[in-house]
Amino acid sequence: MQLPIYQKPDINVVAPPNSPNAGADGASGNPETASAVDPNTNGARGNYAVVSLGCPKNLVDTEQMLGRLDADGYRMVDSVEGADFVVVNTCAFIDSARDESMAAIDEMLTLKRDGKLRNVVVTGCLAERQQGKLLEDRPEIDALVGVFGRNDIVSVVDELYSGLEEQRTVFKPAAVNPLSDAVRSAVTPRHFAYLKISEGCDRLCTFCAIPKMRGKHFSKPIEQIVEEADRLGRSGVKEIVVVAQDTTYYGMDRYGKPRLNDLLKQLDQIESVDWVRLMYFYPMYIDDSLIDTIATARRIVPYIDMPLQHASDAMLKRMSRKTTRKLQTEIVRKLRERIDSLVMRTTMITGFPGETEDDFKQLMDFVEESQFENLGVFTYSVEEDTPAAKLPGRVDPEIANRRRDELMALQQSIAFEWNGSRVGGVEEVLIDAEMPEQEGVFIGRTRSEAPDVDGLVYVSQVSEESPVEIGQIRKCEIVASQGYDLAAAAID
Repeated sequence: MQLPIYQKPDINVVAPPNSPNAGADGASGNPETASAVDPNTNGARGNYAVVSLGCPKNLVDTEQMLGRLDADGYRMVDSVEGADFVVVNTCAFIDSARDESMAAIDEMLTLKRDGKLRNVVVTGCLAERQQGKLLEDRPEIDALVGVFGRNDIVSVVDELYSGLEEQRTVFKPAAVNPLSDAVRSAVTPRHFAYLKISEGCDRLCTFCAIPKMRGKHFSKPIEQIVEEADRLGRSGVKEIVVVAQDTTYYGMDRYGKPRLNDLLKQLDQIESVDWVRLMYFYPMYIDDSLIDTIATARRIVPYIDMPLQHASDAMLKRMSRKTTRKLQTEIVRKLRERIDSLVMRTTMITGFPGETEDDFKQLMDFVEESQFENLGVFTYSVEEDTPAAKLPGRVDPEIANRRRDELMALQQSIAFEWNGSRVGGVEEVLIDAEMPEQEGVFIGRTRSEAPDVDGLVYVSQVSEESPVEIGQIRKCEIVASQGYDLAAAAID
């Protein structure tokens, strides 16, 4: 499912919440001071657009920055053509993510050179990773804000509006206490939201640079998370998607032991929320009590996203995943046996240094036997300053791509067969949006599909006397499967 975004050929500009295309034609004026009100901004201190890239954790950071800018009197628009400045919140996870971030920055800088934008502010993981080098390569960037400088976004913009450019960078160490996500302007549809329960990561997977960008793992207090979730529910959110770099590790730093089980028990009691979905659920620290909580919960949907990355013991050891194929097989089996109708998502990597044809065959065999309903595949991306970058046995990119395609072909057959088996059944569908230019057709998801990464359900309204509405959780009969997607009819 796509977020409600304004589409341009090369970039996605986030649309303001509950707002149609609100941008004014052309660039607005240049106020002389931070407190000045531009006549072209409808009373706002200035108009801004946002390009948000990367994962849901980064999206939460985007929403938090938007909330602060909005509270300070700036107005978000859904087109760069109507903006004074743009905030580009970047991703730097793998090569393709960095390329996408660079392309977005370059396009905004082109608009600035053409006089259509006043300022370009770059934030997030790429800013954190490259810091001064990014500014050297692209000196027209007006300000760089690192991951932990996000709370300073208003002062950065205020200084730019005042004509002050002494401090063009804001980089801070990881906070001692987790940053609050309470001040947010949602850019997801009103009825679902991401809930970040921790920041950073203590896992030292050899291929991953996230700890270098996001710092060590630190958990929010349970009370703070529950309060944020309750506030989201009272604001109209039906589905909360729990995210972190590693959800099962939650609480280890703060409480001395994993506390995800205790957190989920409290989230399950929030009456205003209908669905709680678990993402980034690593295979470590999963015990019987945690499984029982998920299995018996009223609101935690039977869906688990568990990134496994590989299934060959040799590869898992080289990746420093601290697990084995046997242990992974056992945890998948246990979860499926004890959680009714469980749907699982995972991700895998092909072409990791040293991966042989036998390693790849083991991965294929594991995916075949595990029958994951949803699976994504990355080819290995060399990350500077990670241990894997120094490993011998680099795999030819063509071989890595071929293995990725073979694995996805296998997964396609598994996913298509599973979707076909759902035809004729009745499932609850959360309605996300209207189908463009098709009256009476809506786009939604069941409990089995996470937003933005899994398939869609196309819902037809059968009766005008029982209209389908965005944000409803509606019982629907599944009438057909279309590859990864489903077609359904709303039941009166």
